[in-house]
Amino acid sequence: MLGIGALTSCSDKLELTNPNQQTTATYGSTVADLEESVIACYNHIRMEGSYARVGYNIDVCRADEVWNSSQVWYMPFDDLNDPATDEINMWSWREWYYTINVCNYVLSRVGQDYSALSDQMKYIAGQALFLRGLSYYNLAGYYQNPTIITDYEQYSTLEGLYAANTEADDVAADGSYDPNAQYDRVWDLIEVDFSEAMELLPAKTIGGEWAKGRATSGAAAGYYARALMMRHKYSEALTVLKAIINGQYGQYRLMDNYGDNFREGSAYENNDESLFEVQFLDYGSQGTDDEWTPVNTSPNATQGHAIESNYGPGDCGGWADLSVSPWLYNLFKAERTTSGSLDPRLYWTVGTYEPEWEDFEYGNVAYTTKLTADNYLVTNNNYGGLPIAKNTNLRTGIYDKVVTGLHCGINLRMMRYSDVLLRAAECENEVNGPTAQAIEWINQVRRRAQLRDLSLSDFSSKDKLFEQIANVERPKEFGCEFGRGFDLLRWGFFYSADRLQQLKEHGAFNFWTKADYENGVITYTPKDPVDYATRSKSSFDTYVDGHEFLPIFQTTLNDNPNLRGNSANYNWSNAAYFSSKGWTVHPVVK
Repeated sequence: MLGIGALTSCSDKLELTNPNQQTTATYGSTVADLEESVIACYNHIRMEGSYARVGYNIDVCRADEVWNSSQVWYMPFDDLNDPATDEINMWSWREWYYTINVCNYVLSRVGQDYSALSDQMKYIAGQALFLRGLSYYNLAGYYQNPTIITDYEQYSTLEGLYAANTEADDVAADGSYDPNAQYDRVWDLIEVDFSEAMELLPAKTIGGEWAKGRATSGAAAGYYARALMMRHKYSEALTVLKAIINGQYGQYRLMDNYGDNFREGSAYENNDESLFEVQFLDYGSQGTDDEWTPVNTSPNATQGHAIESNYGPGDCGGWADLSVSPWLYNLFKAERTTSGSLDPRLYWTVGTYEPEWEDFEYGNVAYTTKLTADNYLVTNNNYGGLPIAKNTNLRTGIYDKVVTGLHCGINLRMMRYSDVLLRAAECENEVNGPTAQAIEWINQVRRRAQLRDLSLSDFSSKDKLFEQIANVERPKEFGCEFGRGFDLLRWGFFYSADRLQQLKEHGAFNFWTKADYENGVITYTPKDPVDYATRSKSSFDTYVDGHEFLPIFQTTLNDNPNLRGNSANYNWSNAAYFSSKGWTVHPVVK
């Protein structure tokens, strides 16, 4: 009887839940669980296909400020003719859907009535909405017609996993369809996610982790304005941008030193100019395991990025993949500061020797090697190219050569206050321009660079001021940063013959080797302007209709019977869609 009693008394106690084997039924019911889930959302935005390497550099490649000096890695993206069979183009798709998955899980647990939530739960929901909006922002900008998945419960069926990216009304009787119908639906979702996040999140000024990298109302408002501008909703975007400038979503200002936006360390990162940046561990505090996978599972993962490895010159230990276009370099050289010196932004953008840099910041250095006037530092020894200094330690003196792999610790500033000011100027010009207010917002950015003020009398038309913003102010402020490719999409530069020719001229370059130069085979230098007629190549010469976007990976299409390709899969032009919206491409103005 004692034995039977003992067995009976033990039976209930054996029905335990193992905390190390949690399921969706046992996890996510507490605020602490959801806080951990939000951290998982952030984790996915710093993967190789999101912002740690490929996902960041694809946009840099498809712009006119950078060219592929390796002539191998990133080549299809730089040439804007990536085939649907290229697996690398799937990595961003993969990473952003990982992020969406976790965000949807969080949102499925917080409930639909955000007004009834506690402040902490509102902040959790706001971060998930922001990061889901950010994911779809990247997916739409890269792939045009990605699948919309917002319901976590949808994943319990194959139909959910294989969700469609078209609706019945999109497909004509002959089977043809317009991928831009889905493009519009995705941007509708992005606008809703950012606008809701903007109201749920706190401002950066409340301090703590909100001042150290978490998404805030200011970040959401900034991205909401960006999303509105992608579809030329300039008046609505201007209202949001003015609210940011007026401090409604936190206090932001331009840093006195432009270079403070591209250094690592707590003294520089998450500064007063930053609306949102991707967090990476500083050099010296990282692990040792490079993880080129969708998820970092090692407790000793480096948690840095490889942007520096792609940009770093071969002679400095880098992979020598990408270089600054000669157009951008000479754009900087075309205008001097009020004291007659060079624009300080050139120092932090292009790794070149200049006499003016002898006593400026760290001087004429590439890592810790002193540059000289008679020694041209090029990215790739076989093809030449001006090195990209931005988001690398080429100018900071932290170490003597590139630490290749996922080791760079500089946080990537994805949106800065200078972007708010220049976007406000652009929207003001589109709605009312040209105006003195638009000029003043531009001048605030120029004054930091010690350039003379522009005057309203300099601009006789809206087109002329747009040209100044698009092809002078923005390239010099944001040169070689993520975002120019998105700008070219929204401006419609691929749908106008004169604008496409301008891109070809901007993207033109000449191959260069030191041996050929010293032997007199070539007489030009990597810094010289390039005559398009005698160029070695231009990235935009091989542009194919529809390839302003990336094709959806063919294996993904094969696996998903409900998924349809986009304009890049079929080489379809998007010019008719652009014009049907009433959007105009500004003509080229000298």
